[in-house]
Amino acid sequence: MIETRNFCIIAHIDHGKSTLADRFIEHLHTEPIRLIHKQILDSMEIEQERGITIKSQAISLPYCLHNKQYELNLIDTPGHVDFSYEVKRSITASEGAILLIDATQGVQAQTISNYYLALEQDLTIIPVINKIDLPSADTLRVTQQIVDILGFSKDEVVLISAKLGDGMEQLFCAIIERIPAPTQGKEQAFRGFIVDSHYDSYRGVILHVRIYSGEIKQTDKIQFYMNNAIYQVEEIGKFRLGLKKTKVLCAGNFGYIIAGIKNISDVEVGDTIFHQHIPMEPVKSFEKTKPHVFSSIFPSDSNRYSELVVALEKLSLNDASFTYKKDSSIALGSGFRCGFLGVLHLEIIQERLEREFNLPVIFTAPSVRYQIRLKNSDEIFVDFPQDFPDSGHILECGEPYIQANIILPDEYLGAVLALCDKKRGKQQSLQYISAQRVELVYQFPFAEILFDFYGALKSITRGYASFDYDMIGYQKSDIVKLEILLNGKVVDALSMLVWRASAQVRARALCVSLKELIPRHQFRIPIQGAVAGKIIARETVPAYRKDVTAKCYGGDITRKRKLLGKQKKGKQRLRKIGNIELPQAAFLAVLRSPNE
Repeated sequence: MIETRNFCIIAHIDHGKSTLADRFIEHLHTEPIRLIHKQILDSMEIEQERGITIKSQAISLPYCLHNKQYELNLIDTPGHVDFSYEVKRSITASEGAILLIDATQGVQAQTISNYYLALEQDLTIIPVINKIDLPSADTLRVTQQIVDILGFSKDEVVLISAKLGDGMEQLFCAIIERIPAPTQGKEQAFRGFIVDSHYDSYRGVILHVRIYSGEIKQTDKIQFYMNNAIYQVEEIGKFRLGLKKTKVLCAGNFGYIIAGIKNISDVEVGDTIFHQHIPMEPVKSFEKTKPHVFSSIFPSDSNRYSELVVALEKLSLNDASFTYKKDSSIALGSGFRCGFLGVLHLEIIQERLEREFNLPVIFTAPSVRYQIRLKNSDEIFVDFPQDFPDSGHILECGEPYIQANIILPDEYLGAVLALCDKKRGKQQSLQYISAQRVELVYQFPFAEILFDFYGALKSITRGYASFDYDMIGYQKSDIVKLEILLNGKVVDALSMLVWRASAQVRARALCVSLKELIPRHQFRIPIQGAVAGKIIARETVPAYRKDVTAKCYGGDITRKRKLLGKQKKGKQRLRKIGNIELPQAAFLAVLRSPNE
């Protein structure tokens, strides 16, 4: 009998999760060596280029210990905070977790966050120190951090080098001995949990499922709990480096199901499936993550709107944290209002649309969702500047706040405190977790850390600081709508909601950026920033000038004045009827934070 171990790898970004997954695959020789390359499970081109994991990826690996056969179901997870939803889903489908920690950097903010996520799901956690081969590795210091901060004993810590493969056998043994086998329920009726899914052009929706009880075979009919849709199973199998067909999936297994599902709306990540006419109680689902950042997407070519509809359907199937609904703009036409977990998540969606679907798109300025209390006692939530009510109707505004944990070397403490104050941060605590490392806890308006906070933090600390955050609700703030006018007309796609005290700085920076990006026309183009109808910033794109007096050689000055006057009237008339085409770079300008 083959025993199963379901576990995931969780860690702070760049601590070596994907490299460790590579060593698992190489050491267990599941595939021909010609298929082996760096970041094997990072299948998307974007992941390979950026060196980050975006999607959780699973693989089933055979292992033999003391003449007993095991199946190790490994899930490689992302490390960036914007993709924490992927980590939560992986933890839900596992009985154990490898908590990977860099021997040179020690316990980081995301390490602690992922540790508590696994602890909440009652997972067995194996602390593993990676990169012990590096000259700068300090395993004694990092081990002590694990003991002091996370509460493990020194004997529980496993030392490895994922790059060289050192310590892998000890890690395999720890997985078998410490992580419990899934509770077997073969005698019960079939019940599976949809952990993820993706779309195949030829075979339809492919479900990624964890089997909690019973078994499923080809030709069985399955039913979805949420919408009662019924499909016949065409193929089942397990994840290797591809999809490997099997005859049956049993309780405790992790695998895929193909059932000819063409209707994408029938599938929802977190749903429970069971045999037709044998209903089962749904598996306790993970809590869905609500989007925090909102932006509208429009096709660069309005004739490709239908292609955008199909692309977003397929992306939302593969990324359950991405949401969208119909939207329209006077300047950009029909599009969709989308929700993301962060700005990096937004950038990844944009790149996937352009690469996977060959669909150039335009994104509007990202914003967060604000809480508005009106004078008539109503309460509304606004994430779109065009929905922001007039100031005369507003009683008070609330903006979302986060609680951030920042861990850094103490030599950079002064610069980081200054950065936090600049971003309207409220310090909650400051404590030394070791002789040279400090943990800061701050509360920030979420809008302040959207754009360049993480980059600035890494820059001033030379990459040694780590950052993690959680949403904590709304706090009272003074929010206004900043509008951008081109040639006296409001461009709704460039409007944004900002803190009143920073409105003028943002408006000036945006006007300057737009002046450089908007091409010159035959008429002068004023660029204005306005709040509540009051102009607070202005720049002007000069007009092309034609020397209409060049053909006049001497003669009466009135002839030149007549020609100049005629030219002036023509430009005024052209200014009234002329159209200004904004390049896509103009919309990207709103993503840049002003230099204050």
